[in-house]
Amino acid sequence: MKTICLYFEIHQIIHLKRYRFFEIGTDHYYYDDYANEQGINEVVERSYVPALNTLIEMARANGGAFKVALSISGVALEQLEIHAPIVIELLHQLNDTGCCEFLCEPYSHGLSSLANEDCFREEVERMRVKVKQIFNQTPKVFRNSSLIYSNEIGSIIADMGFKGMLTEGAKHILGWKSSHYLYHCAMNPNLKLLLRDFKLSDDISLRFSNSDWSEYPLFADKYVDWIAALPEEEQVEIGIWGQRRFEYIKHYRKGFYTSLVIGCELNRYLADINKQAEEMFDTLISQYKTSEDITEQLKADNQMEWVCRMNNIRQRATEIVNTELIYA
Repeated sequence: MKTICLYFEIHQIIHLKRYRFFEIGTDHYYYDDYANEQGINEVVERSYVPALNTLIEMARANGGAFKVALSISGVALEQLEIHAPIVIELLHQLNDTGCCEFLCEPYSHGLSSLANEDCFREEVERMRVKVKQIFNQTPKVFRNSSLIYSNEIGSIIADMGFKGMLTEGAKHILGWKSSHYLYHCAMNPNLKLLLRDFKLSDDISLRFSNSDWSEYPLFADKYVDWIAALPEEEQVEIGIWGQRRFEYIKHYRKGFYTSLVIGCELNRYLADINKQAEEMFDTLISQYKTSEDITEQLKADNQMEWVCRMNNIRQRATEIVNTELIYA
């Protein structure tokens, strides 16, 4: 049985008013309150209210089996408090079901993680305090703006006490790995990484209303069928030879690597390479043992000599496999 992790993002930009040259030094208020109120009220009526009502209904109707995560920027919360308090009330109702988790993100929904660590930490902490103040939850999972991630950013987030982080399941980074598995930060393994399935996400966030899309219209049963069709054990065990080949083509045969990724053939190719390499290695070892009289009797009579000679033929076999197959 598959578990689907749903998270939704809410962010509202702040509109700036037209600011003329002659207002410099005389007018220090830069925001267009009318545009902000009008813009947020339109999306509240069309999207936020019906979506939140649906989530509340599903949470209440499924006895805790349905849960959802929300990532709301600090500037969006500020505007909702001022212009659309009904959304804050609905968020409280969803929170009261016990089936909603509020994530943390940079307060301004900006890119401070790429520019200044101190500013980034300040924004994250400010957002954490805001979520605690409004919803009485202390976020344990972080979602960066645009799902930006690096091991350095992950290390900072782990240092701030977060247990997990959402990031993009970028195919050119994952290579043969699947976005449907739990990973961890290389610089701090205590931070768990949940990756977004960009195709399934974009199907409902970008392509859903596109009448030119080949799958339009998309209904719930069709979408669930796509998820159900995903293999239970999607991540193929590539093996050490396949991993070496993966690193080689990724860095030194980029065109070939890209064509495999685009054609969704990378996993199959690496698994095949790994199988070929294992067979070649085993054949070479067997041949060397026969031609050089490295027997089980030798192992029983002189274990040290047997180990030294076996290490020698393994090294020679590895060099041949690497030269003829892995790094070719």
